[in-house]
Amino acid sequence: MTRKLLLLFALIAISSTAFFLQAASSSQVDFDLLITNGRIVDGTGNPWFTADVAIKNGHIVELGKLDPKRAGRVIDAAGKIVAPGFIDVHTHIEGGITELPAAENFLRMGVTSVVTGNCGSSVLNFNEWFSRLEKLGVSVNVASLVGHNTIRREGMNGDFDRPPTTEELQRMRDLVTKAMRDGAVGFSTGLEYIPGTYGKTDEIVEMAKASGEFGGVYATHMRDEGEFVEKSVRESIEIGEKANCPVEISHFKVSSKKRWGASVQTIKLVEDARLRGQQVTVDQYMYPASSTGIGILFPSWVFEGGAEKAKERMTDPATRARIRRELIEKAEQRGVADFAFAVVANHSANQTFNGKNIAEITQMTRQKNDPDSQAEQVIEIQLAGGAQMVLHSMSDTDVDRIFRQPFTMIASDSGVHNPESASIPHPRGYGNNARVLGVYVREKKLVGVEEAIRKMTSLPAGTFRLWDRGLLRPGMAADVVVFDEKTVADRATFQQPKQYPAGINFVIVNGQIVIENDKHTGTKSGQILRSRAAGK
Repeated sequence: MTRKLLLLFALIAISSTAFFLQAASSSQVDFDLLITNGRIVDGTGNPWFTADVAIKNGHIVELGKLDPKRAGRVIDAAGKIVAPGFIDVHTHIEGGITELPAAENFLRMGVTSVVTGNCGSSVLNFNEWFSRLEKLGVSVNVASLVGHNTIRREGMNGDFDRPPTTEELQRMRDLVTKAMRDGAVGFSTGLEYIPGTYGKTDEIVEMAKASGEFGGVYATHMRDEGEFVEKSVRESIEIGEKANCPVEISHFKVSSKKRWGASVQTIKLVEDARLRGQQVTVDQYMYPASSTGIGILFPSWVFEGGAEKAKERMTDPATRARIRRELIEKAEQRGVADFAFAVVANHSANQTFNGKNIAEITQMTRQKNDPDSQAEQVIEIQLAGGAQMVLHSMSDTDVDRIFRQPFTMIASDSGVHNPESASIPHPRGYGNNARVLGVYVREKKLVGVEEAIRKMTSLPAGTFRLWDRGLLRPGMAADVVVFDEKTVADRATFQQPKQYPAGINFVIVNGQIVIENDKHTGTKSGQILRSRAAGK
C-alpha cells in the first residue's frame, strides 16, 4: 500500500471518528431550549416557585432543576419571572395581520396568542383565511370568533332594520355552524353597530346556540355600555342562559360620565349569574378611554341602507339638522357637554387632525367650537371617509374595580399596528399587558403578580378552550414570556402611543424565540388555534 493511500485511509478514519463523536454529542442534547434560574409563575394563580423550564419540539417537556448541558440553548432568567405567554382575548387583526405578520406590537407586550373576530366582525370563510395565514407564516398564534354582523350581511337580503325571515335565520345559523366546523372558537356580536344593532335577543340566541353546540363561547360587545349598561349586561347573560353556552362580555366598562360607579351593579349581575352556575367572564383594557370608529357617535339609523344612503342623509339639509341634534343628544347621554372627549386617532383625508379632539379641530377649521359647530365637524369627518377615534369617557375607579374581579381577563381591543404610519392610535395596542404588571400590580397593588398572570393566561385559555395553552406544564405548548417585574412598564401614552414596553426580555412562541432583548427575531412560529370542534 502506498504512502498516499495510507494517508487517505487515516484521514477517512479521523473524519469518521469526528462524525461519530459529534453525533454522540448531539444525541446527549435532550432539549432545544432551557430557561434556568427563573421564578416560575405558572398561570394557575398559585405562588411562584423556582425551577428550570425545558422545551423540545415546541412543547414544555420538563420543569425542575435541570442540567444546562442537556440543552442546545440556555436562557439564564435569574432575577426574572417566567410565565406562560399572554393570551389577548379581544383583538381585531383581520385587517393587518397579512400585511404585518410579525404582529410586533402584540409580541412586545408578551402576547403569544390572540382571539380575533370580535364585536360582530370577522372573516366569513375560515378555511380559506386560516390556510392563507398558515401559508404566509405569522409570529403569533391566532384564534377567531365568527361575527354576527358578518353573518347578518351574508344571510339577509338587503334591508336590515327588521327581523330575519325563517329562511334567513336558518341560513345565518348554518353559516355559524360552518364557521365552527372550520375552527372558530365561538360567536361574537357588536350590538352597537350596523347591522347587528337590529338583531333582537331571540335571533342572537339561535346563533349562539349553534356556537354552543360545538363548545363555542358567546362574546359580546353589548348594545349599550353607558346609560343603559345594566340592561345590556342582563341581555348578554340571558342569551348565554337560553343558548346554553358560556358568555364573555367584551371590554367591560361604564362609558358614560353620568353613570360612573355603575360597575358596582354590573359586577353584581355577573357575580349572581356565576353563583347560579352560569359561566360568565368579562375582559377589559387597562385605560379609562375606548377606541372605535367615529360612526359610534351617530344614531344608528343614519347608516341604514349602506354608505350611499348615509351620504344622502348627511347632505340633505333637513336630515342633516336632525343628525346634528341627535349627535349632541348622544354626547349628552355620556354626561358631557361637547365633543372634546373624542380624539381623532387616524383620519386619512386630513392627517393634521390626528391626535386632536373634535373641539380643537372645530376651532382650527371653523374658528369656533360650540356644540352645534362640533357636530357639523363630526359630520364632515364622516363624509370625508370617517376616522378612528379615542373616546375619553370612563373613570379610573370603575377600571380598578372591574380589574380586581376574579372573572376579568385582559384584552387590548387592538389590531396589528404599523409604527411607521401617521396614525395616533390608542396606547392599549402597545402597552396593555405591560401596564397591568407595571401600574396595576407593582404601583397600585390591586392584585398580586400571580393573579394578574392568571387573568392573562389560564383564565382566557380555559374560557376559549385553548387547552394546550395558558399554563407552564409538561406537555403544554411552549408559549413563554420572561420579564423583569421590577422594570416592566408600558411606555405608550395617548400623546405618543407607538412605544413598546420596557422589561419584557424574551417571548417564545411554540418553542421558538420571537422577541429577544427588545428585538423581533423574524421568526414566524405562530399557529392557527382551531377549536377542538373543527372538522366535526
